Amino acid sequence: MTEEMTIISMEAYRAAKEVLEAAKLKEGALFVVGCSTSEVGGAGIGTFSSPELAEAVFGGIYQAAQEASVYLAAQCCEHLNRALILEKEAADRYGYEIVNVVPQPKAGGSFATAAYKAFEHPAAVEHIKAHAGMDIGDTLIGMHLKDVAVPLRIRTKQIGDAHVVCARTRPKYIGGGRAAYDEGLL
Repeated sequence: MTEEMTIISMEAYRAAKEVLEAAKLKEGALFVVGCSTSEVGGAGIGTFSSPELAEAVFGGIYQAAQEASVYLAAQCCEHLNRALILEKEAADRYGYEIVNVVPQPKAGGSFATAAYKAFEHPAAVEHIKAHAGMDIGDTLIGMHLKDVAVPLRIRTKQIGDAHVVCARTRPKYIGGGRAAYDEGLL
């Protein structure tokens, strides 16, 4: 791995670690990541898919996810309708219907392709409701988060040249002004 790739992998690891710590995810939670390697490399989204950059970014994030004992879901690009690649075990655990597609750098994206290659038993699904997420390069992961997403500000603002936006989720508040809430769920 080149020095540049090592730096990008470290940035990805650091960003994922920050999100996972701030979100306080429980073991087995879902962490969704969308990544434009084009943006990481300094090009416009969808114009410079890079399997090498994807492997560097994925490697750092996957390491952090494994250390936190959470499931990583890699969002595909719009050519696969932003389907997700995750371990079959996670799809089964959460009751997600598996669909038949294998991502490629130009149809699904390099990041999802790297995930498919790295996971022990990869599976594709169309929808999830993740507990937290990280968007690298403005890939629009919001559709894959639980209903109430809360922005997370982390120190790592970029991975390579890509803008990083993060979120955690929380249960909905119901009941109005007279309701009492469990502080541990906020």
